[in-house]
Amino acid sequence: MIFDFPPNLSKGYYSHCEKKKPNLHTAMASSLHSTFLKSQISIPIPTSTATAAVAVSFRVRCGPRDNRGPLVKGRTLSIEAIQAIQSLKRAERSDPTKLQQVLSTTLSRLLKADLVATLKELLRQERCALALEVFAVIRSEYRAELGLYAEVAAALSRNGAAEEIDRLVCDLDGRDGVIEWGDDDKGLIKLIKAVISGNRRESTVRIYRMMRRNGWGSMIKGDDYMIKVMSKGLRRVGEIELADEINREFQDLVGSL
Repeated sequence: MIFDFPPNLSKGYYSHCEKKKPNLHTAMASSLHSTFLKSQISIPIPTSTATAAVAVSFRVRCGPRDNRGPLVKGRTLSIEAIQAIQSLKRAERSDPTKLQQVLSTTLSRLLKADLVATLKELLRQERCALALEVFAVIRSEYRAELGLYAEVAAALSRNGAAEEIDRLVCDLDGRDGVIEWGDDDKGLIKLIKAVISGNRRESTVRIYRMMRRNGWGSMIKGDDYMIKVMSKGLRRVGEIELADEINREFQDLVGSL
């Protein structure tokens, strides 16, 4: 049986079917896009400042482990110096009878710079007994500057070992009583102050005599600040006559002291 449709009806039917026919590429893209969106992990974002994380900074202050002073800015210790300090402290704590042996075997390998660094670090830690041992090695191997004498004397004065200052100054006088002028004037002033702060009358007078023997005031022009320090120091320890002697000799230079 054959049915005949009007031309306009068949044309509309087929046109309607073509519109409803799904596009294969469009359907696949839509399906993939939907699957991708569903697979995304949603991360909650705080919408208010109350739930947002707030960075809080605060200061933590820790107390010192002992009475050692702060490290000097720019000063670093070599591995050899650190090992020497640890060995000396370990020997002093465990077996003091072997300390001299450790001193001879440990410090003999160090250069002057490492020896000086070891000395200053022990002084910073207020380990005066060990520092004196190291300083003795420095004096025997090299010529110790007045600045080192001053640092050792100041540490001894702080730690109530002022009687050791007399031995220190006696050793300085024993090296022919030579005081090097010029670049080490600051070291000499620091040494005078350290001896005076320890209230060591004999050592103060001894330093004054050494200065005189080395031409201070006659061949070498006296520094006004050093004159004031020495004059006030002698007066403080009870040497009034020597202080008046300085005042009379250098009155034209610094005026009335």
